[in-house]
Amino acid sequence: AAYCGPEHQALDWRRGHRRTCGQHAAGDDSVDAIPEHNEFLFPEYEILIEPEEPEFPADSSVDPDDEQGAVDTSKDLKEQEELRATGSAAFQSLDEETLEAMAKHETEEDKIFQTFKERVAAEPEQIIRYCRGGEGPIWVSGENIPEEKDIPNCLCGARRIFEFQIMPQLLNHLQVDSLGESIDWGTLVVYTCADNCGEGDEYLEEFIWKQDFS
Repeated sequence: AAYCGPEHQALDWRRGHRRTCGQHAAGDDSVDAIPEHNEFLFPEYEILIEPEEPEFPADSSVDPDDEQGAVDTSKDLKEQEELRATGSAAFQSLDEETLEAMAKHETEEDKIFQTFKERVAAEPEQIIRYCRGGEGPIWVSGENIPEEKDIPNCLCGARRIFEFQIMPQLLNHLQVDSLGESIDWGTLVVYTCADNCGEGDEYLEEFIWKQDFS
């Protein structure tokens, strides 16, 4: 069996290749039997590439901040009234500065996640967002966002820039639950060499940042 690297070879041997290696296919002594690799194969799909449409067309007469904003404000006020009415010993024991910091953090976190959901809602089946060197990724959380110093330079010395991000919707298509192992992410952000170094068909090491849902 041919492998793309020693890691996959070792993994395959542990999962049964050691027992079947060297055996011959029935009726043909010249061909080595190839073990089943169904556990390594994900479903194949065609990936359609389309430019992202603007969220609100230029000729649209709908103000996105009008009606929806009023509904959100009303909902927020109602929730605040319920919170004040019910109260709790835990919140009452905290000082005002701590409560304000907690509320501010929750509001910012909700805003970031809401932005993510709105962008995803336009294309629920989107699995990759590509924009090399342009607009940055859409984060699912305000936590664990890398700074420039967190993105290592390429092996050639050039800095790495954002190229694409993998969306969590891909997990639904890969059917990862069948693997019996936990695979999950909020988004996977890939940074590649700004100078696009490398020649030929060789794979180059790039950098990926994993952000989970907070």
